[in-house]
This record gives sequence, C-alpha cells and structure tokens, in this order.
Amino acid sequence: MFVAMAALLSGCASLTSQEENDPLEFVNRGVYKFNQKADEYVLEPVAKGYQYVTPDIVDQGITNFFSNLDDVVVFVNDILQLKFNQALSDGGRVLVNTTVGVLGFVDMATDMGMPKNNEDFGQTLGAYGVGTGPYVVLPILGSSTLRDTLGIYADTFVDPIQQIDDSDARWATMVLKGVDTRADLIRAKKIADQAALDPYEFERSAHFQRRNYLIYDGNPPMDDEDIFDDE
Repeated sequence: MFVAMAALLSGCASLTSQEENDPLEFVNRGVYKFNQKADEYVLEPVAKGYQYVTPDIVDQGITNFFSNLDDVVVFVNDILQLKFNQALSDGGRVLVNTTVGVLGFVDMATDMGMPKNNEDFGQTLGAYGVGTGPYVVLPILGSSTLRDTLGIYADTFVDPIQQIDDSDARWATMVLKGVDTRADLIRAKKIADQAALDPYEFERSAHFQRRNYLIYDGNPPMDDEDIFDDE
C-alpha cells in the first residue's frame, strides 16, 4: 500500500497494460481489502491527526531523521551492488547528517551535493539477476514480491531501528516511522483513489514499474511493446 503510493511521488505512475506476475491474486485481493479497511479506519485518521498536531518544521525533521537511518541500509546495498562511488556519497550523507545535521533532523548533505538515493536488498537481488517471483500483498506493508519480501527481511539486519535492544523503544520508533510515512503520503493516496477503475491493479502495476525503475537506476530496458508504440 505505502510502496504503491510512494511510486506516485517518485513520478513512476505511468501505467501500462502489461500482465503482472500475480498467481496469488485471489489471496492478494483479500489482503488488499484488509489493508484498505485498516488504512481507512486506523492508519489514515492517525496520520491526519499526527499531521494536524505536528508543526511542519518538526514533521520535516522527523522525516529527515528516518531518511538518515534509511541511508545506512542504502549504503550497505551500494557496497553489495559494487556501486562504490555512490557508496561514498551515501556514506557521506550519513556522516554529515548525523553530525552537522543534528542526528539527521536537518538534511545538510543534499545541499552539499550528496543527493538521496534508494537502494535495498530487494534491488540488490534484482541487480544480480534474481527474478521478482510472484506478486504478494503483505498485511499493512502492502505491495511486494517474493524477492522484495526476502529483501525486507534481509535489510532488518542492518537497519538501525532493528538494532534497538529495548523492544518497547524499537516498536515505538517503528510506529512513529510508519505514521510519519503515512502522513507524507496523504496527498498521493487521494491521487491513487482517483486514478484507476481498479485500485488493486493500479497499485500492482505501480509497484512493478517503480521497482524496475529503481533496479535499473532510472533507465529500465524497453520491452517489445514499448518499442512498437514508439514507431
């Protein structure tokens, strides 16, 4: 759910009619409906409440803080993908934002020429030729594939939040991150709701396109249908 909405914000919502790998569609649609209800009655109201009581500057600072923690995961996957120049930049982001940026609450690195990148272990597997596997919809987390689900699990071993020893503090941090992420996607959710006759198919296509876009660093190969359409 969150991944598909993030795809809209990333400018990757130009959908095609391609068939997606979805042999579990019946089960996935059931989980999708559960996620929609959970979002309607719990996640979105909480996110709107959070957005209402949180000043914009504080909200942005919290978003920056979690983005800085995510850069640790990005840095590790840079190394695994042998993107050493990008690793230097992303490692620099963590160093600069953690120190000069006050634990990441201020994104100083972007203004210093170190742009935000997006890498995770699912992309690392894809970069080494591992197929997506079937599309799956995860409870609460939303759109994924078998490969990306394995990637989510693998990334927990380097995610700073998952290294917090105190379970209460760890869960509280995870909840805050989830609420902050959902609040940032409120506008995108409205766009998604208005963009398609079948929101399930829309989110599925958005997920596949965004993941393909990220794996190929913004230059995914053209398939035969795209080449035909351009002629």
